Amino acid sequence: MSKSPKNEKMAYKPKNFKKSFAKLLKSLKKNLLTIIIGLLCAGVSTTLAIIGPDQLKKIGTILLNKPVELSEVSKIAIGLLIIYLSSFMFSFLQGFLMSGVTAKISKNFRSDLSKKINNLPLKYLDNTQYGDVLSRVTNDVDILSDTLNSSLSSSVTSIATVIGSIIMMFSYSWQLTLIAIAILPISVVVISLTFNASQKYFKMQQDELGDINGHIEEIYAGHNVITIYNGQNEALEKFDGINKKLFKSSYKGNILSGLMHPIMNFFGNLGYALILIIGGIYSINDISFIPVVIAFVIYYRMFNNEVSQVANIFSTLQTTVAASERIFEFLDAEEQEDEKNKTTKLTNIKGDIEFRNVNFGYTHDKQILFDLNVKIKAGQKVAIVGTTGAGKTTLVNLLMRFYEMNSGDILIDGVSIKDLRRENVRKLFGMVLQDTWLFEGTIKENIAYGNNKALSEDVINVCKQAGIHHLILSQPNGYDHVLTEESNFSAGEKQLLTIARAMLHNAPMLILDEATSSVDTRTEVLIQQAMDKLLKNRTSFIIAHRLSTIINADIILVMQQGRIVESGKHEELLKLNGVYASLYNSQF
Repeated sequence: MSKSPKNEKMAYKPKNFKKSFAKLLKSLKKNLLTIIIGLLCAGVSTTLAIIGPDQLKKIGTILLNKPVELSEVSKIAIGLLIIYLSSFMFSFLQGFLMSGVTAKISKNFRSDLSKKINNLPLKYLDNTQYGDVLSRVTNDVDILSDTLNSSLSSSVTSIATVIGSIIMMFSYSWQLTLIAIAILPISVVVISLTFNASQKYFKMQQDELGDINGHIEEIYAGHNVITIYNGQNEALEKFDGINKKLFKSSYKGNILSGLMHPIMNFFGNLGYALILIIGGIYSINDISFIPVVIAFVIYYRMFNNEVSQVANIFSTLQTTVAASERIFEFLDAEEQEDEKNKTTKLTNIKGDIEFRNVNFGYTHDKQILFDLNVKIKAGQKVAIVGTTGAGKTTLVNLLMRFYEMNSGDILIDGVSIKDLRRENVRKLFGMVLQDTWLFEGTIKENIAYGNNKALSEDVINVCKQAGIHHLILSQPNGYDHVLTEESNFSAGEKQLLTIARAMLHNAPMLILDEATSSVDTRTEVLIQQAMDKLLKNRTSFIIAHRLSTIINADIILVMQQGRIVESGKHEELLKLNGVYASLYNSQF
């Protein structure tokens, strides 16, 4: 499939072409036979199409003879019909095979990528943009799919057509063939110069498009601030400046791009004219040369149409290999440790937790947590406080095994979490986060997420406990109301839904990470009441900046620069007049 010059600028090159191409071929091994058969069908279809004009030449030769043998013409015409029908059938078969195998390969790649995401450590996803991961699952797989489905077979067709056309043209007249081929380098040079010139402007256009999108997003997001400080004129002037640059680059790029087809048509028409003029001169001396000229023009048209396709093959192949390279980079990323051999399971959970000399850093050269040692008794309400960057969320991430400790150990009921499978550890905890994650689905489905066995009565019961039942019934379809981005639920109401979800999960231990930080004081009271029911008789960890919400905690861990510097009850810590007292007094 040929690409327009404008799209061509979006192509990117692989880092290691040979290695990535070999890997791509290896990944196609299971479907290689089908692909080969499909490509053979494309080759046969092209070969039959190339034979067609030669039969037309024979018909022309017969018509020039007197008397005309209509029976011979009929035989050749029927043979020609069979040839073209056979060409169509092989082309259809090639399309059918390649479409099927492409859909299968795309499905397998997407399945592999989806499975891979679930096996990657959180560290990888934290260090990789979501858009980049999404691009590999969608755009890169689509590029690979498009190439296999059309570009690969069209490449075979184009190459076969060009080679076959040249052979047939030489068999008719080497003089006319040399004329046809002589025009090609000239047209290629002119087109290349035009293409390279347009590339520069298209790159500028893409850069300026990014600038203008970023500026628009910025001024809309900060519309209130811009209005307050009367910055509308300045924002408009900046927009006009970027917009003028975008106009100029787009205008020049499109003009040069628009010249491509006229240039190709000009040289193509020049070739037709020269062939017909010289062929006509030959025909004056030898009338039998007329059918040769007719067939030759048809072959030249085939040659001229496909030669531009051949020029795009390598570029298409590079883009495809680059896309496959990005897919393989993702599939080859280091996964979490395989834990199939771990058989230890916790039953009759009490909820005793101990941190023993825990050290951790997200990178080797930057340690975050230092020698954490703390014992937590079953059923205790543990609050973790400290300034931003103190290591509060990191401590919880280690407890949930989102990250692995550099050294030390964490024990639950005397059992190291290293001896438990990750999924088993996470089943022991319910989590309510600052960011409320709700997917597009019914309210019931959102609350019962991860709990397929939950009954409607169970969902209703936890919603009543969370104080959200009345609100749900006020929705058009009650518990079957579909949540979307347009749903008019406040931040506090969404938080209550996630608390109901955690209640339904009924895990023996709980983690609340800034669960009330984004709501008003009145809503905070409602959420706090729901959380008090949720926390009852459960070991719980509460990360909070609002210290008013954790005054009644059984133990408060005060963190500073990755260390627990103070621990105790609220009153005890105030008497110390240390870090906690300073944090508390700054708020009250």
